[in-house]
Amino acid sequence: MDSPQLETLQVNGIRMQVATQGRGPLVLLCHGFPELWCSWRAQMAALAAAGFRAAAPDMRGYGGTDAPADPAQYTMLHHVGDLVGLVSALGETQAVVVGHDWGAPAAWHAALLRPDLFRAVAGLSVPYSPPAPVDLLSALAQQGVSHFYMQYFQASGVAEAELEADVAATLRRTTYSLSGDGAGGVAGMLEPGKGFLHDTEDPAAMPAWVNATDLAYATAEFQRTGFRGGLNWYRAIRPSWELLAPWRGLPIRQPSLFIGGERDDVLKFPASRAAIARFDRTLPGLRGCHLLTGAGHWVQRERAAEVNALLLGFLRGL
Repeated sequence: MDSPQLETLQVNGIRMQVATQGRGPLVLLCHGFPELWCSWRAQMAALAAAGFRAAAPDMRGYGGTDAPADPAQYTMLHHVGDLVGLVSALGETQAVVVGHDWGAPAAWHAALLRPDLFRAVAGLSVPYSPPAPVDLLSALAQQGVSHFYMQYFQASGVAEAELEADVAATLRRTTYSLSGDGAGGVAGMLEPGKGFLHDTEDPAAMPAWVNATDLAYATAEFQRTGFRGGLNWYRAIRPSWELLAPWRGLPIRQPSLFIGGERDDVLKFPASRAAIARFDRTLPGLRGCHLLTGAGHWVQRERAAEVNALLLGFLRGL
C-alpha cells in the first residue's frame, strides 16, 4: 500500500500541509494538542486499505501549516473554514470529518455549521456539547476556579517557555502521562505556582504503542515551530463562544460517533460526563458511544486496532 503523501495547499488564506493516503470517499482526520498529522498514521492506513481517501492536515498553528501569531485567528470559525477549504482544495464536495482532542470540537462544529458538506462526524476524547450560554473561562471564574490548566495556557509566553525548555521531554511526558499507561491527573487543576508538566512523569521507556519515528518527527517539528500555535487555540475560547452565538443549543443531526478512553483526563471533567449524558438530545444521529477500557487520552494511538474497527464500521454503515 502507498505511504501517506505530504503536500501543501492554499486553504482559507493560509498554507496547510496535509497528508493523504488511499482513494475513495474522503475522510478528514483532525489532530489535537500537541500533535501533528502523523498521530493518525494507523487510521490512515486502515482507511486507505478499506477503500477510503484519508486526509490528515497539520491543523492551523502546527507543523507545516501556517501559524498566525494573533490568537484572534484561531476561533472555531477559522478552524471550520480551514476544513471547508481543505475539502475544496482536495477536489471534493463532501467528507466525513473525524477529530481528536481539539480536533474533535473542530470536527463537531464543522458538522454543525456545514451539514451540506460534512455528511457524518466522529469525535474522539472530547464529546459534543452545543455552543453554550456561558463561555468556559467565564464559567470557571464564576465557580471560583483559577488554576485549571486551560487558564494557565491563557497568558502569552508562559506555557510556551515551560513547554519549549525541553521539547523532547515535554512530548515524552505528555504522551506517557496522559495515556492509559500513565497516572493521569495532568489535564486538570494545577498546583498554584506550578506549570502544566509538574504532575507529569518522564518514563524510562515509552509504551509499545508509541511510534518512535513519529515521536522523533514531532519533536523536531515542535523544536522548529514552538507551541504558540497550538496554545492559541485555548486563547480563542472566548471569541469562539461569541461568534458561535447563532448556533447555541443546536444538535448535530448527521450520523455521528463518539470514542473515548475510559482513563482519559478529559472524560473526568464533570462537563464531559454531562455532555455524554445529553447525547440523546445533542446527537440524535448517534451510531455509537464507546469508552475503551484502560485507554487514556491518545485513544487512536493507544488502541489503534479497536478505533480502526469502530471507525470503519461507522463509515461502512453510512
